[in-house]
Amino acid sequence: MKISTKKLVYISILTALAIILTRVFSIRIPFMGVEGVRIGFGALPIVFAGAVLGPAAGAFVGGISDLLGFFINPMGAYMPHFTLTSMLTGLIPGLMICYLFKGKKTFTTLLITIGLTQLITAIIMVPYFMNSLFGVPFSVSLPPRIFSQAFSIPLYAYFTKVLLAYDLMGSVEQCTPISTR
Repeated sequence: MKISTKKLVYISILTALAIILTRVFSIRIPFMGVEGVRIGFGALPIVFAGAVLGPAAGAFVGGISDLLGFFINPMGAYMPHFTLTSMLTGLIPGLMICYLFKGKKTFTTLLITIGLTQLITAIIMVPYFMNSLFGVPFSVSLPPRIFSQAFSIPLYAYFTKVLLAYDLMGSVEQCTPISTR
């Protein structure tokens, strides 16, 4: 897989932005001695990378931002479960936009894509891992996550659409669906 310098720079910028938004500019609410809910825009650069640069770039931004974020500002022991969740946060939008929606990035497709992504990762996987690893009951972790995602999902879709309207990525190679020839 050949990657251009321009695309590599965008991936690096989005990774740095994800780390900063997650580790510095977010509100953490602890439950039972562990971080229960983190409210912020840390997933936005990861989702954006997947939707605009493709599934591989989204997964890479998600995984590397979680790993580097842990080394820069650890919030407990390293758990690969959450790195996987972060990678899926970038992979799923890339797969859906590139292959399911054939590259269309309307507000509706972004809302569906981001909604499904956040449902799988933030609302299902993270509480499951928190319950399995730390014993945090679903009744404690689910309500605030559902509440925060009710605001985050439309905001992520809106900001992604606005950023796409500014054409900040220029001519960088974006995802191209597999042709059906």
